[in-house]
Amino acid sequence: MTELEIRNGRIIDPVNGTDMIGSVYIRDRRILAVGNRPAGFQAGRSIDAEQQVVCPGFIDLGTRLREPGQTSKATVASETGAAARGGFTTLCVPPDTRPVIDSPAVVELIREKAEQAGFGQVYPTGALTRGLQGQELSSMYALKQAGCIAVSNAQPPLGNLLILRRAMEYAASHELLLLYQANDHCLSNRGCAHEGAFATRYGLPGIPEVAETIALAQCLELVKLTGCRVHFSQISCARSVAMLRQARKDDLPVSADTAMHQLHLTEDDIEPFNSAYHVIPPLRSQADRQALREGIAAGVIDAISTDHQPHDFDAKLGAFPETEPGISALETLLPLLLRLVAKKVLTLQQGIAALTSRPAGILGLDCGSLHVGAAADICIFDPHATWCVNAAHWQSRGKNTPFWGETMRGAVTHTIQAGKIIYHQSHRSDA
Repeated sequence: MTELEIRNGRIIDPVNGTDMIGSVYIRDRRILAVGNRPAGFQAGRSIDAEQQVVCPGFIDLGTRLREPGQTSKATVASETGAAARGGFTTLCVPPDTRPVIDSPAVVELIREKAEQAGFGQVYPTGALTRGLQGQELSSMYALKQAGCIAVSNAQPPLGNLLILRRAMEYAASHELLLLYQANDHCLSNRGCAHEGAFATRYGLPGIPEVAETIALAQCLELVKLTGCRVHFSQISCARSVAMLRQARKDDLPVSADTAMHQLHLTEDDIEPFNSAYHVIPPLRSQADRQALREGIAAGVIDAISTDHQPHDFDAKLGAFPETEPGISALETLLPLLLRLVAKKVLTLQQGIAALTSRPAGILGLDCGSLHVGAAADICIFDPHATWCVNAAHWQSRGKNTPFWGETMRGAVTHTIQAGKIIYHQSHRSDA
């Protein structure tokens, strides 16, 4: 019998409305009690969380682990290590691995790799179409049986709207969540930046907002037709927030997330020729960022994701349009959340909910809270610790972040997954 005590911490659990100084007691991988010490409890290990926050472990809706197929960029071991360092206990993996997650064998391979890395809570997303080619539907039910938590076509386009309709009907018939990144690829036209002042100034091919909003509108109409439950990934613009607000009023079975970098950066922050800022969807205007912030605060956007995409050096080397999009984002998520709290964009409780209970609800997982009997998935962080984003304090194989070299405030000290400590870092102030 394994017993663990976390004492003297500020316990925040949005599901139960908890915000108090106290202790959490864990026995046999589950939460035994919060607050009062249970009779006869004898801790085999005790963690002093004084002046730290104790909350549910973070859940990410879109983490690329790059394995199988792209181990030059990262591995399951390296990125689950980065996830643990960032306070994450559950990861949802997009299907664009090599080979694509369109067969039970690939699902099993990823889960085996995760278990070997000591990070058991990795949930693959099955491919919506075979090979992500956008034409022939995958065997979604077989993928669900193999352990896929949802289906998605990731960023590759679908052949036409009829294929999307059939896919949504199939997913709905098996009660599968469909993750959808709204992007009309014809309108995007291989762009690399928001169609705005920055793209014009530097002669870069732009991606207009309508590439997202038109695709979003089409999918919403098909939700009405099919009843499929759809989660919109990486929303980036103000008009999309307005459309989602109306969809909520219409009681459509939809949810959405936005990437953390979209809540901080805009096209005005892009350093010319610095491909660390190359992301899809692109960094948009200040008005778009403000609408995203308001959308999260109001619950119109349910969750904040990392959209973690580690790259090797060569992938980000070259002219801005020629580089691969994406940010390595697991390890900066917490301090960036605390920046939003400091700016009063969100309360700490709202921010934690957007990383825990809300994504858990979207995925249908029984986690994301600290209620008695729940699996002991816990993040403990020091909101005052400072550290520098550099090689000495970085776990991910991908160094591609626009925040490289910045001083961050807020550091995870313990990550506990199903009662097991999978990451531990003593207090530090390294900046």
